[in-house]
Amino acid sequence: MILVPDLADIEATATSGAERRVARILSAIEGPEGAVAFHSVSLRTHGTKQQAEADFVVLWENIVIVVEVKGGGVSKHDGLWYTVDRRGDWKRLRESPMRQAQSAMHALRAIFNEDGIGWYASEAVVITPDIDAPPPTVEWKGSHWWAKEEMSVAAMTAAFKAVADGTRTPPHGVKIARTDLLRARLFGEFTRMPVVDAQRGAVIEEQNRATDDQARVLAALSRNQRMMVVGGAGTGKSLVLAEAAKQEAGEGRSVLITFHSPALVGFFSPRIKGREIDLRPFSELDGERKYDVVLVDEAQDLMNAKGMDALDAVINGGRAKGRWRMFLDPNNQAHVDGSFDPDVYELVSEEALLLDLNRNVRNTRAIVHVVQEYLGADIGDPGIVNGERVHWRWADAEADVAAAESVARQLVDDGVRREGIWIIRATSDAAPVASAAGFTVTSPRFAKGLEAEHVIVCDLPEHYDELGLAGFYVAVTRPRVTLHVVASKGDKQRLQELVRKQVGK
Repeated sequence: MILVPDLADIEATATSGAERRVARILSAIEGPEGAVAFHSVSLRTHGTKQQAEADFVVLWENIVIVVEVKGGGVSKHDGLWYTVDRRGDWKRLRESPMRQAQSAMHALRAIFNEDGIGWYASEAVVITPDIDAPPPTVEWKGSHWWAKEEMSVAAMTAAFKAVADGTRTPPHGVKIARTDLLRARLFGEFTRMPVVDAQRGAVIEEQNRATDDQARVLAALSRNQRMMVVGGAGTGKSLVLAEAAKQEAGEGRSVLITFHSPALVGFFSPRIKGREIDLRPFSELDGERKYDVVLVDEAQDLMNAKGMDALDAVINGGRAKGRWRMFLDPNNQAHVDGSFDPDVYELVSEEALLLDLNRNVRNTRAIVHVVQEYLGADIGDPGIVNGERVHWRWADAEADVAAAESVARQLVDDGVRREGIWIIRATSDAAPVASAAGFTVTSPRFAKGLEAEHVIVCDLPEHYDELGLAGFYVAVTRPRVTLHVVASKGDKQRLQELVRKQVGK
């Protein structure tokens, strides 16, 4: 069964030992295809409380099962419910564990009713892993309270099947929730994806619900063998890829993440730390080991006959029959590093389910509009981050690194962290270096796929051919907070001509 977040994250973050034990069992259950368990789910709509929490929400054969886990002792005395810890201390509960599970189930249904998702089967279950099952009662079915006897993979699997078999059928004449919509809605409500919120010039990283696009992709990834995910810079492709890789590893598959740019090792390493996931740049693949699933980031760099042959050699079953996910940018990044063959892309696309990521989760609204205005490139709907305008710095002399460093020093004087600033030379392909003033100076080739809080672009192209357009596109789509473009009078004329070309299209 898929866990969201994966088992390693639950082990690290769960405060309840009982929940960790349940999570370990859930991760080992071979449920029906697409079974998924979401841990520690906050429900914003609740009948008696401002917010409720479900310990687990499980999607099992299109049935939503809300699970309440109570570790230690659980007792009822004089009509009141208590938990009992290891020291024998009693703590009163506001309601019975089953009532907690049922109220969370109703809160979830209220959320989905607001969205008009339709009728779906739902059940409430209590797990008390440290005690025997409570005596029979008319308040709930015995099959819905699991205790010590169910704390094994086989027993809990049988318990899920028993609950699923006993669920009620839909009332006559109601709208039934579509399976794909229910699944995507659950991923969207309960999957936490990092997004950027720019307020008063500062970026705050916070955990937010996945965007509708990200949820749809995550929901589809686990149920399809081969997928092509297309999205412009800043739409969250790499984040979704990392989450998908963790889910695949959690299912017991051997997993490889590969890419053209070695710089992406630094992006993915902390996000998959502690998981059985191989992370190897494309140049290091030798075909000696095959994987159950291969995930390719910045796949436009490898979209050529040689690249596809190399991938074919590391996928169990080959590219035609194996399990893979390719994430790529439909714009012109491929001209910066790597090689893109449109004929190969068309051929590979026919082998996979194609999904789009359309919402930009990195760049500010102003940056998105600049990219659209000057390049005509689609990097998603700028619906998340507002932030500052783009800062055009018109240089009297050379619009080079020295001019960019002057801007960088101003930012530091204004309180910006030095390590949060990149200077990108749009016409360079050099590896990152530290300038004399201690600022990172890099190129589109080595910045592609990565991001920085503040980006200063200099050395603009003299010719906006494929290479020039690609370098400019990569450079201006890296920032999360502010974009500064250092340009000369000649650069200004060329940029104006670029806008006129876009208007004339």
